[in-house]
Amino acid sequence: MGLQLLKTKFVDGIWEGVLTGTEAMPQLSANHMGQPLDAPRIEQHPEAGWRVTLALPTSVLSDGVQTVVIAEEGSDAPLAQVHVMAGEPLDDDLRAEVQLLREELDMLKRAFRRHSVETT
Repeated sequence: MGLQLLKTKFVDGIWEGVLTGTEAMPQLSANHMGQPLDAPRIEQHPEAGWRVTLALPTSVLSDGVQTVVIAEEGSDAPLAQVHVMAGEPLDDDLRAEVQLLREELDMLKRAFRRHSVETT
């Protein structure tokens, strides 16, 4: 089935979720606009899986829609995405959607290039 990371809450700039699909402590990474952030904090969840917390840095707070991607270390496949909208009101929600699509396309391009290098 693979890893699944489900958001449980987002309060005071701290995103929290529960990760399932692995018995071993996972290694996760977070990035914003292709730049790495401090790794999410991971601890055993009292009921099942792992509790994952990520304190969003102030550098993420900028005009428009900002997206932080949480993934397994060394993978471009997102386990979760945190979207933050701030600043001037967006002229059109379509712009925000296009930005999200661009970020996902960039992630897919990196994964495809890595796959091409590994298989040749």
